[in-house]
Amino acid sequence: MEHSVLILGGSGQAGSATAALLRRWHPDLPLTIAGRDLGRARRVADDLGAATAVTADLDRSDLGLAGDAAHSAVVATVWDSRLHGLRYAQERGLPYLSISSGLVDIGPEVVAAAARPGAAPVLLASHWYAGLVVLAVLDLAREFGRLDSIRVGGVLDELDSGGPAAATDLERLLAATSSGYVRRDGVFHWVPGAEAQTEVTSADGTVLPAQYVPIPDVPSLALATGAPDVGFAFAFGESSGRRRGGPPSTEVRIDLGGVDHAGAPLTTSHYLLHPEGQRPLTALGIALGVERLLGLRGDPVPPGLHTPESLIDPGYAAGRMAEIGVTLTTAETSADSADRESRRAHP
Repeated sequence: MEHSVLILGGSGQAGSATAALLRRWHPDLPLTIAGRDLGRARRVADDLGAATAVTADLDRSDLGLAGDAAHSAVVATVWDSRLHGLRYAQERGLPYLSISSGLVDIGPEVVAAAARPGAAPVLLASHWYAGLVVLAVLDLAREFGRLDSIRVGGVLDELDSGGPAAATDLERLLAATSSGYVRRDGVFHWVPGAEAQTEVTSADGTVLPAQYVPIPDVPSLALATGAPDVGFAFAFGESSGRRRGGPPSTEVRIDLGGVDHAGAPLTTSHYLLHPEGQRPLTALGIALGVERLLGLRGDPVPPGLHTPESLIDPGYAAGRMAEIGVTLTTAETSADSADRESRRAHP
């Protein structure tokens, strides 16, 4: 591929981890690491090899880049607040991916993409882990003939909020609304105040206070599966990994209910786990999207508006998750294991 992938925020945590994955998968793929600090961007680029470093200014319509700069895609791993990155991609016919808008801020991106539907492929990936949880649920859903309910509970360790840009994004999205967003009886609802409060059971059995949140995963899962009841809750606090004395871990509980392919009632509960927190999963979600947009896997992506589940095969994503150390276990197995560890520690 002659032109490079422009990674806005490429020297940050999500951007640099994404670049490292893309380099591992596609050693000859040119990458451009764009950041505010040129020295930091150069260090990331030098570690990668076959990469260049530039400064980028998201407040400028040309991103502050040279007029003759040539790229194969634009990846916004930081909030494209003025949509200059999106417009830059549309004007050049380049695939574009963003991860930081959330459900409450996604409207301008949707309108911008819909207003110029033939300009470029636009992948809206402001889902948890850039769509990875949606793909994991869809892979588990293959066991069902019909899904009636989806309950996802994520634990975000308070020490694992990511870099400064990620922390700012989280503060902005939480300040926008205290309401949650769910689907009930087939109808999408905003749930305010006390109604949005719930609980998430951590992988070691600890019950944490949580809240339903407005996140694109809810409509993505509901519309992809047809499930009439969908909720996505977050708990902020100490993860099971840190309670065991290790670093902050990531954990997502996935509860599914419906019927199997023979029509018999079926319920399943799983945990998606990674011992190193959210960074490797977010990077994987982004990298899967970039790979697909560039046509490095699958059919060419046409111009228009896309979501992760519309482009990425859940089974392929599950395989890539296993490669980076993600484990998927039943909730019962996790609880039994934690109980056994407790008995060993406290005979």
